[in-house]
Amino acid sequence: MSVRPVLSLGETLIDLISSDEGATSLEEVRTLVGRPGGAPANVVVALARLGIPSAFCGVVGVDPFASKLRSTLSADGVDISRLRGTVDADTTIAFAWKDARGDGHFRLLRMADRLLDLPDVEAAGIEQTSAIVVGSVALAANPSRRAVTRAVEIAADAGIPVCFDVNMRPTLWTSFSEAREACQPILDHATLLKLSLDDARVLFREEIDAESALEAAAATGAKFRVLTDGGRGAWFTSAGSSKPTRECYVPAFKVSAVEPTGAGDSFNAAIISRLIARNWMDLKREDVVFAAASGALTTTRRGAIEALPTLAEIETFLHAHSA
Repeated sequence: MSVRPVLSLGETLIDLISSDEGATSLEEVRTLVGRPGGAPANVVVALARLGIPSAFCGVVGVDPFASKLRSTLSADGVDISRLRGTVDADTTIAFAWKDARGDGHFRLLRMADRLLDLPDVEAAGIEQTSAIVVGSVALAANPSRRAVTRAVEIAADAGIPVCFDVNMRPTLWTSFSEAREACQPILDHATLLKLSLDDARVLFREEIDAESALEAAAATGAKFRVLTDGGRGAWFTSAGSSKPTRECYVPAFKVSAVEPTGAGDSFNAAIISRLIARNWMDLKREDVVFAAASGALTTTRRGAIEALPTLAEIETFLHAHSA
């Protein structure tokens, strides 16, 4: 009997990443390096490297970038049979850079990925997956918004866990209220809600701290809630608890960071892998520590997909930092 894969739906794209060490805004960037990426794609590759069967559903163009993405996903054993090519648009690209604090920033030019549509998700076999992963980028325009919303409905009706990585990109939205409205149907069905503090400030209110953000996340009904804040650490709560305790905070590992691209996706995949191992019954502090190690390791290499660690690398890292 084959093991059911985790299915990620949304964008796979080419990240044009700044390689200028001193550039802390897109205006200052002079040199860009193209690398395969896109948050949903990053997550399934990261899962595959952790030994979790993975599949991807999305749309790319019929161009050299699409060929690169297909070969990259396939090289890690990701099932790309649900990745559709279209002649109606080129493959999506994104500009990526980091600010003075070391946090990543992105500006997307959405093209083929936004053409994900209802027939794609209806034929994706969601009922035969072990979980689905979605993000907010696909929700920023139709038809991909309709498609992802429908995918979540199918999963919820079939009892399939829904992992929602908010992954907010403000430049894609006309207003925060539009973003909240688009995200609400996903929040209503989320099993795992993973978001950054910046994401929480879009979804809930602009001035919010970590504790208040977790309380607001608990009100969504998601069974597991994980909040990240880059190098400042992560917090988590599960069903039955809304207010974080000291044990619910996990500090970030201190590493010599090179680039943040993909770190949040690596963290997210690690959380999902631990929830799968626990049969979606519990989330413990050691699981979030494991995820923090995965995210930290990712920042030490040029990303996004190229930087995602294997299970052995994470275990070695944790052993070295256990003293």
